[in-house]
Amino acid sequence: MTLQDWIDESKERIDEHGLLNGGQGSAKAFWEGALCRVGHRWNYGTHIFEHDWDVLLVLDTCRPDVLEDVAHEYEYVPRDVPSETSIGSASIEWVKKNFTNDDYAEELSETAYVTSNLFSEHIDPDDLYLLDEVWRYGWNDDDCTTPPEVVADRAIDVMREHDPERMVVHLMQPHAPYRSMLEEFPEWRVQPGPGEDDPSHPAREMWEDLRHGVISRQEIWQAYRDNLRWVLDDGVDLMLNNMDADDVVITADHGESFGEWGVYAHPPYCPVPVLKNVPWVHTSATDSGEYTPDIEPDETALAEDEVEDRLEALGYK
Repeated sequence: MTLQDWIDESKERIDEHGLLNGGQGSAKAFWEGALCRVGHRWNYGTHIFEHDWDVLLVLDTCRPDVLEDVAHEYEYVPRDVPSETSIGSASIEWVKKNFTNDDYAEELSETAYVTSNLFSEHIDPDDLYLLDEVWRYGWNDDDCTTPPEVVADRAIDVMREHDPERMVVHLMQPHAPYRSMLEEFPEWRVQPGPGEDDPSHPAREMWEDLRHGVISRQEIWQAYRDNLRWVLDDGVDLMLNNMDADDVVITADHGESFGEWGVYAHPPYCPVPVLKNVPWVHTSATDSGEYTPDIEPDETALAEDEVEDRLEALGYK
């Protein structure tokens, strides 16, 4: 964010929330930007190929403590969730550092990447064994995201049909927008009409409302936890019971900040621990053969403005 961007956003915040609340929100945004500038010069974390695994299940924005909140509901999640340090604090940083690194060219050439994360557009498909960009054809407009069952369906098919040496499955949840919040705040779904500017997008509206105290951290945390159950129930459970892999790791690309360190969501190159600390849970998968994938990939070509709209719906713009 440039200084002019910050000034423009500050004016919008003050117009909408008043001088006191809007000014406080702008001060928080300025501090967040300062932390990210530090992070561009000083950062830390471990590349995914520095670890041993057969299948890496990446839950987007999943913190270890939210996974501990639901651990008693899932036999493969330990009560004390082990963690590792991510190489990024946002998906775009994580994707670029892990998948565009010549030091791991051999590992990448043996890896299938099945993903609902839009930043896969930065990857050269020729560097990978296989790239399945599920977000291009599996997006659900009602959910404003790609549902976990669609990604799991494709991952199961890739494993059975191609049996790659390694596979990374990048699911979009528990990343916002949160399904329960969309039910409570339907106005966040508003999309622009022809020729209209400055649309409302679910995740961006939620973070702004949290920053300005319109909604509470507790409300957001409950919705975040609900999104985690969504991805575990409809994504992870399905894959663990329908593919063969001795060493499956459940992790995240980065964490999420709900105001810790004065940061909201997950800006890139932000070196605060709550964004860099991610789960690292080892388990295994056994193919029961009970599930039959039925979603066919396609070569959907999205216009640039369609990609931008999807990024905005997820809060990236």
